[in-house]
Amino acid sequence: QVQLVDAGGGWAQAGESLTLSCAVSAQPLGSTTLGWVRQPPGKEREFVGSISWMTGATQFADAVKDRFTITRDNARNTIYLQMNGLKSEDTAVYSCAAGLSIITGEYDVWGQGTQVVVSA
Repeated sequence: QVQLVDAGGGWAQAGESLTLSCAVSAQPLGSTTLGWVRQPPGKEREFVGSISWMTGATQFADAVKDRFTITRDNARNTIYLQMNGLKSEDTAVYSCAAGLSIITGEYDVWGQGTQVVVSA
């Protein structure tokens, strides 16, 4: 089973940008979808965005789709979440995940998580 290592995150002011990365311990299978979920303080975990390892097709939650992008580096088995125009409501613990589908919760591997704090 692959392992995921979250990195990046930290503190930002509203309107600024941050980039998260997720390194995969082995070449993902072609059918694997990778992405991020987040858990805001006091709230349930929610889908952020995902990318198909095979096709590169991406999906995003409505709350972030015009501000966040996901890219992949096949040579490094790494994906990146570029977060632009950060808002205070983006404050959460972000975790990378891997599985059949992140948006439907069909994932069985996730990283250790990284904290993102956005101040208004």
